Amino acid sequence: MLYKYRLVTVFYLLMLSSLFSLARDKKKINSQIVPGAWQLEEYLPQLAHKRVALLINQTSQVSSQSLLDTLLNRGVQIQKIFVPEHGFRGTADAGAHIKNDVDQKTGVPIISLYGNNKKPTQQQLSNIDVLIYDLQDVGVRFYTYISTLQYAMEACSEAGKLFILLDRPNPNGHYVDGFVLEPKYQSFVGMQPVPVVYGMTAGEYARMLVGEQWFAGAKKLLLKVIPCKNYDHQTHYVLPVAPSPNLRTTASVYLYPSLCFFEGTVVSVGRGTDKPFQQWGHPDFEGKSNFYFIPKTGVGATNPLYEGKKCFGEIVAQDDVDALQWTKNGLNFEPLIKAYQWYPQQTIFFNNFIAKLAGTDRLEKMIRAGKNTDQIRASWKDEVNAFKKIRTKYLLYRDFE
Repeated sequence: MLYKYRLVTVFYLLMLSSLFSLARDKKKINSQIVPGAWQLEEYLPQLAHKRVALLINQTSQVSSQSLLDTLLNRGVQIQKIFVPEHGFRGTADAGAHIKNDVDQKTGVPIISLYGNNKKPTQQQLSNIDVLIYDLQDVGVRFYTYISTLQYAMEACSEAGKLFILLDRPNPNGHYVDGFVLEPKYQSFVGMQPVPVVYGMTAGEYARMLVGEQWFAGAKKLLLKVIPCKNYDHQTHYVLPVAPSPNLRTTASVYLYPSLCFFEGTVVSVGRGTDKPFQQWGHPDFEGKSNFYFIPKTGVGATNPLYEGKKCFGEIVAQDDVDALQWTKNGLNFEPLIKAYQWYPQQTIFFNNFIAKLAGTDRLEKMIRAGKNTDQIRASWKDEVNAFKKIRTKYLLYRDFE
């Protein structure tokens, strides 16, 4: 028993040592950060006698209470709730159709903005005065919350409704990296010419959409952003609530920008396991690696790829400290390149989704041509630098450079 206690003590000492090393590098972790939603005094006065709609999910919390309950308890007239991909509770599969519903606790109608109805209709906005947006994003172009953000802003501009954005920190806000989206590959997983990792909070991104007039009627939008307090782009923010069912850990959030490209291939990225977006594998890689996982149906992973089969591959990082170290230079394509080299039928390794994720067809072409991560990353240097000049105009917080 004493031996077990010693092991536990050693584990916690190692973990604390890792965190202290991050602190020595002047990287802050949730140090007194106050999200926009928590600053009720900044936006409650504008909700008095107004009919309000919320665009929220399970991450939309004020302290430990949902924003919905917080506002209802203060007498705000909540008319309806809009929800993004993964639904109100954040448990639906990626790409799953979300039905309209009613919140059983409060009786407030819930309208899905995923599937056939990605943009609020003018009828849906007709009985409100204000739309409040409060979603925890992860700062990656193909994470669809910013697409929902744009559509909601467009709809409010058309209807002349006030749009209040309650800002939250970006856990990947400490760098900018990746191919800038080419117009040819525009889709719901990439609507604007920004890099894969764009280094902005939702509030900063919304300001850019308006300032660059990247949607029709942008100039007419009545936009108010409630910034976070005590946050900057050197902060490594640990999410208090999982933003979606397959980004369960801080490690997965850090690895997601690089490992999500496996969704454009035949390789599993661990959906249906306890470590999605921390590992990758395929049944045909047996003999290439001794490590394997077996996908099973679970929350956010109905009939996952290769369900019930051993997927041999690699685990990229066990915890958030390892994941942060692994991503220190930005996007990392070594796992994708290795899997491509291992796969016996390389002509069918990629699918059509890879170009939408990358925002270009250059990634697939470069991997097929045998380029390494450094060569791939060098190819987007000029376009990323051009984007950074645009980005700088709309920052609300001290930058990482």
